[in-house]
Amino acid sequence: MQTPTNAFKQALAARRVQIGLWLGLANPYSAEICAGADFDWLLIDGEHSPNSLKDLLAQAQAIAAYPGSHAIARVPVGDAALIKQYLDIGLQTLLVPMVDTPEQAAQLVRACRYPQADDVSGQGGVRGMAGARASRWGRYPNYAKEANAQVCLLVQAETREALAQLDAIAATPGVDGVFIGPADLSASLGHVGNPGHPEVQAAIEHAIRGILRAGKAPGILTADEAQARHYLALGAVFVAVGLDTQILARQTSALAARFKADAPAMPAPTKGSVY
Repeated sequence: MQTPTNAFKQALAARRVQIGLWLGLANPYSAEICAGADFDWLLIDGEHSPNSLKDLLAQAQAIAAYPGSHAIARVPVGDAALIKQYLDIGLQTLLVPMVDTPEQAAQLVRACRYPQADDVSGQGGVRGMAGARASRWGRYPNYAKEANAQVCLLVQAETREALAQLDAIAATPGVDGVFIGPADLSASLGHVGNPGHPEVQAAIEHAIRGILRAGKAPGILTADEAQARHYLALGAVFVAVGLDTQILARQTSALAARFKADAPAMPAPTKGSVY
């Protein structure tokens, strides 16, 4: 058996647009429903959703039944031990939040790679060796030698400091893409809860152009269709166009409101009546 090729990583390198969806419901049943919708990628959120390693594994297994959708996981923090665990359960693409410096980015590259040097990063990594699910318990005989080339590392730039060092972060060997986090970026720029503020939008547009100049893939999340198309027109390569939690919240609220608004008023109970 051969170590699987990371088709999502190949798509980013070729600048083929990849449309995704954010998963925050922390449930393999809903993850499978979303996988059947034919998004190119689905992000299982380990930072702001109640996902354990077992939850992540179950959702990744559900998504794997739909080859057109690629499972990505966001770690809660860029910790080498945690990254090792995410990779060991078979995830090939990771998104790491709050990366503010090229030094952090370089450390993350090392955390994602086994010790041997490779042609991508030019140096060995610190990922611990294990015959875990990622190698199908040794059934991918060359996994340890082939895994480095198939790991896809996406880093999040979502602070004023990250924007100031964006060129160096994006130029870090082994970083495949840079994801702009609009919510945290707006807060860092002094516009909490307002990612649509002109200053924030100008920063996002500047960042997308800078990431492209560095030869890396820019990514972003927005549930606004017009905004998503705007980012794609600017050159964003991987764009999440919605969140499962938000879709459920909005659609259920809208459905209830439509019927409650149309429901006839109930007559007032007569005096002395019961039930």
